Amino acid sequence: MQDDTTLTHAGLAPFDNHGIVNPPVYHASTVLFPDLDTLEGKVPVKVSYGRQGTPTTFALEEALTALEGGFGTVLAPSGLAAVSMTLLACASAGDHILVTDSVYGPTRKFCDRVLSRYGVTTEYYDPLIGGHITGLLRSNTALVFLESPGSQTFEIQDVPALAKAAHSGGARVIMDNTWGAGYFFKALQHGVDIAIHAGTKYIAGHADVMLGAIVGNKAGIEQVRRFATLNGNSVGPDDVYLALRGLRTLGVRLQRHQDSALKIARWLQTRPEVQRVIYPAIEDDPGHQLWRRDFTGAAGLFAFVLNSRDRQALAAMLEGMRYFGMGYSWGGFESLLIPTYPERSRTVTPWRSDGQILRIHVGLEAPDDLLADLSDGFNRLNAIG
Repeated sequence: MQDDTTLTHAGLAPFDNHGIVNPPVYHASTVLFPDLDTLEGKVPVKVSYGRQGTPTTFALEEALTALEGGFGTVLAPSGLAAVSMTLLACASAGDHILVTDSVYGPTRKFCDRVLSRYGVTTEYYDPLIGGHITGLLRSNTALVFLESPGSQTFEIQDVPALAKAAHSGGARVIMDNTWGAGYFFKALQHGVDIAIHAGTKYIAGHADVMLGAIVGNKAGIEQVRRFATLNGNSVGPDDVYLALRGLRTLGVRLQRHQDSALKIARWLQTRPEVQRVIYPAIEDDPGHQLWRRDFTGAAGLFAFVLNSRDRQALAAMLEGMRYFGMGYSWGGFESLLIPTYPERSRTVTPWRSDGQILRIHVGLEAPDDLLADLSDGFNRLNAIG
């Protein structure tokens, strides 16, 4: 089954629900049992308490498992919750973990401010280290955490080489695969044990859901599921339903995001205001060859660096945009444009640039309208800067 067919059919059982195509939304806390043996667990049941899942939850878990090619899926109330639960499930006091220096900022904060309190040592590594990460592995290294492309600066990691090296040292491999969405990149097929998704982004796709997903191989997902159960993890049924509905159009949306992003990225390369464009899908990007080898497409999120750092000019550009909003999420239908500051968080691979870096999410608007909006923005930038 190809991905677009998986997206359309996985998790559906219409004849379990009177032939209705979409699964019903179960709002449930209490679940009743027909007899004492069933109540006491002597007779297995799939639904036993609302927090442990309902048919709505199971439908989305099944679909995401099929898309990513895993053994199972655990849902979480946000992308960061998916990250934090996975890390807490897989790391113990006294462990050492390796995390890419290009990791999502809140993931770094969780490692530095929470895991450290529980005796877990986090060491950050150069995202381009590849198989040479063997030199950083210790006898107590429990896991290696990847994110490709990297947050804000979009480095493509050599996932197979990193996974092979980590496994040779007995470490589990965890990857934030939100950008690839399980559609443009199959993390588990490239050696990853557990793939994490901020379902808030492309999976839901409409800027109205908070959701995380953890998809893993058998050993990895069972360990996470045990922890999630003990931790009281639960996801609201309406968010699950909206994410399931968004998932059905993931393929066509991602293709449109990619086509428009490529058009805009190549236009940005021609602009005198732009120092460089950072997007693995363009030919002169440093990560392009690895991207071509491992990915089947590119998301609509990338970055570009201006020649200027003038804040007043930047404000004039951003505050006058018609179609590009300023907001910290991405993956929805709407276009976004914000400044980012990777130099504030990097500890191993310093970000150095004399120009301001901007993160752009290209939405589903007509690309020519977005180009006109950017052109007008550059005019405002130039008028002040």
